Amino acid sequence: MIQFVHHGDFSKTTKFLKRAMKPDLRFLNQYGEEGVRALSSATPTDSGKTASSWSYQIRKDNGKTIIEWTNSNVNKGVNVAIILQYGHGTRNGGWVQGIDYINPALRPVFDKIADKAWEEVIGK
Repeated sequence: MIQFVHHGDFSKTTKFLKRAMKPDLRFLNQYGEEGVRALSSATPTDSGKTASSWSYQIRKDNGKTIIEWTNSNVNKGVNVAIILQYGHGTRNGGWVQGIDYINPALRPVFDKIADKAWEEVIGK
């Protein structure tokens, strides 16, 4: 025969799960601004226009909170930040290689967001 005896309650577990389902994400503004600074300083510069054109927004979509960094520098319908990142063709058929500057700039910000989100979940 197997017998199970239980003393106490699951209040700590319930509290943890409720907090995990609805964390306080107001801290994301701090990291949005930090991401803008990181992107601005990492952006290759010629005129500096692309570096100074970064912004962010925080939005909710289907139960998810999304932080989105954007760059508003568009030249002839082309987002300059994107062609700096991925490269582009030239008028005479050449190719300008892109520079991966976005991912390295945002990696430390992503790590901080993950650490802070976990702290919110566990209640620190």
